[in-house]
Amino acid sequence: MKVLVVGGGGREHALIRKIKDSKKVDSVACCPGNGGISYDAQCYNVSATDIDGVVNLAKEIQADFVVVAPDDPLVAGMVDALNEAGFKTFGPRANAAIIEGSKVFSKNLMLKYNIPTAEYKVFDNVDDVIGYLTEKNEFPAVIKADGLALGKGVIIPETLEEAIAGVKEIMEDKIFGASGNNVVVEEFLTGPEVSVLAFTDGKCVKPMVSSMDHKRALDGDKGLNTGGMGTVSPNPYYTEEIAKECMEKIFIPTINAMNSEGRTFKGCLYFGLMLTPKGPKVIEYNCRFGDPETQVVLPRLKTDIMDIFEAINNETLSDLDIEWSQEACACVIMASGGYPKTYKKGIEIKGLTDGQADGVTVYHAGTAISDGRLVTSGGRVLGVTALGDSLEAALEKSYKAVKGIEFENAHYRTDIGQKALKALNC
Repeated sequence: MKVLVVGGGGREHALIRKIKDSKKVDSVACCPGNGGISYDAQCYNVSATDIDGVVNLAKEIQADFVVVAPDDPLVAGMVDALNEAGFKTFGPRANAAIIEGSKVFSKNLMLKYNIPTAEYKVFDNVDDVIGYLTEKNEFPAVIKADGLALGKGVIIPETLEEAIAGVKEIMEDKIFGASGNNVVVEEFLTGPEVSVLAFTDGKCVKPMVSSMDHKRALDGDKGLNTGGMGTVSPNPYYTEEIAKECMEKIFIPTINAMNSEGRTFKGCLYFGLMLTPKGPKVIEYNCRFGDPETQVVLPRLKTDIMDIFEAINNETLSDLDIEWSQEACACVIMASGGYPKTYKKGIEIKGLTDGQADGVTVYHAGTAISDGRLVTSGGRVLGVTALGDSLEAALEKSYKAVKGIEFENAHYRTDIGQKALKALNC
């Protein structure tokens, strides 16, 4: 098989590494890819959101299978276009990808089908939101832009002043563009967070191993929200008992709800969960592999990933037994100084070969090749990932590798996985 992967970040690099391991795959192409991905796949300069360009590229290289990884092209209907052109694909069609594309849609879906989530209200007017927040006066609150916002469309203000400023940024200043035309205001939930990715062919749902993301930029969960500064798997809070409850009350009901709405979901459905004192609740859905959760989940996958993708495409997932390693996995993100705000690009990265010890993989998120040198090209630059017999061992390997990699103003959290370790030692 020749497989084309659409996207150019750490998640795509992790997918490509796993696809390359498949006994069914001869070659992997990627568009647009990045500097690190270019060592593992033939990269083509076609934007991940250029639907016509990707369809034409798939025809040109005679791809046997196309994996659409990012949210934007999925929500815009890239899978629909590829299917119409006769290509086998992995990823949901546009009418199912709306589960991530619109927070308003997903919240209303959960309300209609009794899927546990935070209480909420939807607004399309700045004055109405501010009036509601002022009258309720309960903080912290959760305010979400309706549409896609690179994983950063959520603010959690501690005061009314912060809330008003945030609402104005989203709805008046349009910091997330048209995604901020509507906002959802939610109650603030408490409890451990869990990320669970799940394979589904629209009939059957097979959850992957759990993970714990670290969204805040700074140690101690301080600073701005980012796309994710690191992650570990498994998540110790996600017990077998909780997994069973999630399957019965959240995972299967969500797949059934989408089918009832005529929006059958095929691909990877991401469940962002909060384990509250009243039980697990959905914080958010994503219509694709999470980033950086993919970087700790896929290294633990033992089953051939193309067998899974084909089973989903053929709607025969229930026939497949998916196996996972019992090892733990940890990923530490090395980011550009200043991320998630402004940062420099084009800074040379050194020491990468020294950083890849046994059991360590470095996934490239924001890198490029310039004049034969590997340089930074994004906010999140590298995902330094390690497998270990225990979470402690995996973290030790990952941080040791991080220390061997250098680029000017490199920024990373030093406490990835500490909450998980505390939970394991309780």
